[in-house]
Amino acid sequence: MSHEADFELNRKEHKPLQVNPIKHSQPMGAALAFMGIRNCLPLMHASQGCASYTKVFYTKHFNEPIPMYNTSVSDITAVLDGGDYSILLAIENITKKNKGMKPEIIGLHTTGLTETKGDDVRGVGMHIEIPYCYVNTPDFEGGMESGWALTVKALIDQHTAPATECKPNKLVLMPHVGIQPGEIEKIKAMCEDFGFETLAMPDLSTSLDGYLSEGQGKLATGSIGIDDIVALGDTETVITIGHSMKVGAEALQKKNPAVRHVHFDHLMGLENNDNFVAELMKIRQIDPPPLVKRWRGRLQDVMLDSHFLVGSARYVITGEPDACIGICELLQSVGGTIDTVVATTYSPVLEKITAEHVFVGDLEDAAAHFKDADLVISNFHAERLLHMDDKCHAGLMLRGFPNYEELGNQLKSDQLYEGSCFFLFEAANTLRHVMHGEH
Repeated sequence: MSHEADFELNRKEHKPLQVNPIKHSQPMGAALAFMGIRNCLPLMHASQGCASYTKVFYTKHFNEPIPMYNTSVSDITAVLDGGDYSILLAIENITKKNKGMKPEIIGLHTTGLTETKGDDVRGVGMHIEIPYCYVNTPDFEGGMESGWALTVKALIDQHTAPATECKPNKLVLMPHVGIQPGEIEKIKAMCEDFGFETLAMPDLSTSLDGYLSEGQGKLATGSIGIDDIVALGDTETVITIGHSMKVGAEALQKKNPAVRHVHFDHLMGLENNDNFVAELMKIRQIDPPPLVKRWRGRLQDVMLDSHFLVGSARYVITGEPDACIGICELLQSVGGTIDTVVATTYSPVLEKITAEHVFVGDLEDAAAHFKDADLVISNFHAERLLHMDDKCHAGLMLRGFPNYEELGNQLKSDQLYEGSCFFLFEAANTLRHVMHGEH
């Protein structure tokens, strides 16, 4: 029996279906990753319905025009077409309709239908003049987190040139799917303050960051381009944030075994950020910038200020595994008790979480534990379930995908010393409202 099966059998009851799922599909993760590549044309090999759902999902979450297209696979083409024709026709129609569009790369990702059908998405690239990246992301495997990570791996596997030497102080960040555009920008800025030439892969910091510009929604406007991806092999250090991103670092080390890999499960709370800053100091042999020290002191003060509320509360947390562990460890650092963690998919990182219940499940599973919590940290869909339960008096703090309730998701920050401060303040203030009966 596999380790994954062991974990699930021991910690969750099996159901034949998901009720109120928190899990999102691999193609959604892949689509988001391609949006973090400069002048990329994200293309979902699927029916119009699959792509429309994903586009609406991200449009409502980010309140931004979403650059995303699909190959419009129909019932007839799904049976009769070999896959090549619909992909090539879609690219021709999209570029003809949007005159002046000059994609630097086409990012094609599959869905359950086209994977089951067995389309040759690799071979079709021979007929495309524009640089082309394909990634196999069937809906029936993995989730949003793995779709994002597999896209990073595919871009490196297919486009990064092999190298034998490393460029001093060149740093690549690989953030997990739950890290928002504003957070990527802040992590990059900290690394640059230490003197690193910093790239993020993918980089949503200039793509879905709420910046109003001309021509939005046609091509992705990420900060890393195909030329940067080709040249990633000379990177001195790759830093992965989130267990799911290790596959990207491994792909890069195959291109150049001299690349140094440093991993963090998350960048929330005092301990992990101390380790992150210490690693940057070690590489550059310099002291941290004064503002970094200032924010560290602020976080220490926030931990003291918030621990009376946060430390006396119980929590139910749902979401992607890489996001869940960061939230858990930050809350526990000020004395919080994690009652239940319900993850979207299995990941070895779940084994590191200290909680009374940890399992892969849905919001129906999570709702059974709401009565034991003071605060639920989940996505937008948990709100209705909390309001339906008259016996539940827990508050709700919105995190993860989707969040249709609040504006500014793209600029919300929970990472680094600064983001950890604001997360603890928000948790404490939400708990205070619960105590006053305002939930």
